[in-house]
Amino acid sequence: MKFIIKLHPEITIKSRSVRQRMCKLLQGNIRNVLSPLDEHIKIRSDWDKLIVRSNIFTDEHRLAMIDALACIPGIQAFLEVQEHQVSSLDEILTHTEQVFGDRLAGKTFCVRAKRRGKQVFSSLDVERYVGGGLNQRCNTAGVKLKNPDVQVNLELDGERLYLVNQQYAGLGGYPIATQESVLSLMSGGYDSGVSSYQFIKRGSRVHYCFFNLGGEEHEAGVREVVYYLWKKYGSSHRVKFISVPFEGVVGEILEKVDNGYMGVILKRMMMRAGAVVAERLGINALVTGEAMGQVSSQTVTNLNVIDQATDTLIMRPLVAYDKQDIIDVARQIGTATYAEKMPEYCGVISKSPTIKAKMGRVLEEESHFDFAVLDAAIEAAMVEDIRKLEQKWQLPEVEFSQGSDDVTEVILDIRSPEEEEETPLAVPGREVVVMPFFKLSSQFTELDPSKTYLLYCDRGVMSRLQAIHLKEQGFDNVKVYKP
Repeated sequence: MKFIIKLHPEITIKSRSVRQRMCKLLQGNIRNVLSPLDEHIKIRSDWDKLIVRSNIFTDEHRLAMIDALACIPGIQAFLEVQEHQVSSLDEILTHTEQVFGDRLAGKTFCVRAKRRGKQVFSSLDVERYVGGGLNQRCNTAGVKLKNPDVQVNLELDGERLYLVNQQYAGLGGYPIATQESVLSLMSGGYDSGVSSYQFIKRGSRVHYCFFNLGGEEHEAGVREVVYYLWKKYGSSHRVKFISVPFEGVVGEILEKVDNGYMGVILKRMMMRAGAVVAERLGINALVTGEAMGQVSSQTVTNLNVIDQATDTLIMRPLVAYDKQDIIDVARQIGTATYAEKMPEYCGVISKSPTIKAKMGRVLEEESHFDFAVLDAAIEAAMVEDIRKLEQKWQLPEVEFSQGSDDVTEVILDIRSPEEEEETPLAVPGREVVVMPFFKLSSQFTELDPSKTYLLYCDRGVMSRLQAIHLKEQGFDNVKVYKP
């Protein structure tokens, strides 16, 4: 089984030394990806192509090879070929007839030939001789040079004849590791998955950073999509997954920052933390999935204010994309199915967010923030080898309850203070305790352990996430309250 790998056009226009370096990296990347399929895979690098050979000939192996090659950055297209040694036009015709003869019955066709190396005939000679011979020997509907039913493709390299059975589209872009590494800030939604893919395709080793705002289920979902992206498009290189516990940071913002500035300041805290993580990994740039005007924190003014939180370069490949364009790419690359089921976080939601944050006001609001909380979150970050994400987290099941007359059951309102104050929860004949979600980790232990707590939030998302989180910590006296 053989494949001819065609290089992405941007590689072919590089200087000789850069092109050779990129081809060498691509050769290594292909070997890393295909070795699990065939540990004896052979890859030869020529000036304008690579030749991949495998001695395993099952249909299952063939399809696996095709799927893998289609997702390796740096490959513009690849041809599935049969190889023969030839020294004359008659030998070329004989081998071509054996492969294509049955396909040409009753159909129009043309022959397209490409040559490399020294032969005594031209490409046009090959096309005429082989085309005429096939037309005489096979029951065809005639030669048709434009829009034929079948196009017979063959390539000659010295005395090697490659008959092209099928041509497949590649991913394009640059081979991974030809560009510098980046740290992608992952939320698990459509945007961050697509922006990460764009940098994988462009030749970067993409490491992933997730800011956990208060839920094991959300992190489990992000881990799934990150592992999928790496396994599908970037498995030629090992990368890291970093999870930063940001629940305490969210709590500080909710308690000490003006409502309109919460979103911008949360993003600034993420950029600060991301910059520290990137520096520790020797990475010089952050990647986000932000698109101009998509939400209030993504206006030009607010993006500028967010960028000033750190000197680290922040890159936004989707900045001018429409949302539907992003969703379309996510469907194409396979991340949409993960984004669609990602739990929506409902913690930091400003009622009237500013769209033109003033730097002076931002600095004033941040002066109330205890940066020791941010430092503690960064120090508590978990760094994992991406390969460990293959094992899915086994999250505990949580029970739902509509409440009962049982006096040992207490409704625990975990909404943010502003939400709770705006619409206080009152359930006749039932005890309701208010404890914002960001205080659960530090104050839940102070509650009476003999009682069962029914966690409540407006949409039922945060309450479920926090119930899972508490169960992970060993608390079995929690359920989700459904009015």
